[in-house]
Amino acid sequence: MASENQNFPLAGLARDGWSTDDEATATCLCGAIQVSFPVSGEGFVNAFVCHCANCRKITASMFASNFVIKKTHLKWVRGRENLKEFTQSETIRRGNDMTNSFCSTCGGLMWRYSSGNPDIFFMRIGTVDDFHLHETKLRPQVEIFTEGRVAWLDAIEGVEQVHGMPNI
Repeated sequence: MASENQNFPLAGLARDGWSTDDEATATCLCGAIQVSFPVSGEGFVNAFVCHCANCRKITASMFASNFVIKKTHLKWVRGRENLKEFTQSETIRRGNDMTNSFCSTCGGLMWRYSSGNPDIFFMRIGTVDDFHLHETKLRPQVEIFTEGRVAWLDAIEGVEQVHGMPNI
């Protein structure tokens, strides 16, 4: 069902995203994959911007805007069969593999997880269907790997700046 709400702009092919005070949906570009996740409470960990080289490459951009949830709190709405994974062993944290989970139809990256902490998912803020959440509950609380920030991009005002990666 299409939403008339301005928080759900024409972005991608799915028109059935939703959000409540406690939960919301994330969808890939083509709409084949959709999951729900907590936006508060025990299952929601935090939101952050990462400037590391891996995030630049995986997003084809200068940074990644992420939020972290506990894996046990992710719920499938549809498309599990479309999820494909690619694992890389050369990562910013030596000794940990990073698995990238994406849609096999459109290639949209949904989340990543580390072998060093496989119980949390690093999800992409841009996949969240309710754009209002990008400005509110999913607003980054910290920027990490700030030493990798490009010179033409300013720090987010009022957000903690961290050199390297904190323990999440």
